Amino acid sequence: MSFEIPGFKFTRIAAADLRTHQYKFVNIDATGKAALAGAGTRAVGVQQGKANTNEAVEICHDGISKVVAGAAVTAGDEVMSNATGQAITATATNQRLGVALEAASGAGILIAVLLDRRGTV
Repeated sequence: MSFEIPGFKFTRIAAADLRTHQYKFVNIDATGKAALAGAGTRAVGVQQGKANTNEAVEICHDGISKVVAGAAVTAGDEVMSNATGQAITATATNQRLGVALEAASGAGILIAVLLDRRGTV
């Protein structure tokens, strides 16, 4: 069972329809709006709500957040974003966004991730 102990949270406007992307990594686009983080890119945090285009979305920047896994993840793994903002095991060449505090047996599983601000802007 995933859990949260959020730290700093803030709100931005969603750049696109993010209603099906709750608990995924997001970044800020060139217009200052929240958009899904890309594969191996940095992120400003994890989207907490289900915002539609141009609606406010709450973002957890640090602490422990629920994150959707994009593949099997082992507890203790450093994680990064896949192409759709989901947590996958980090590789040596990609941006680490946190540490999985729980295991996921596969994609779509919610896990607790200790967010690492070194992976943010």
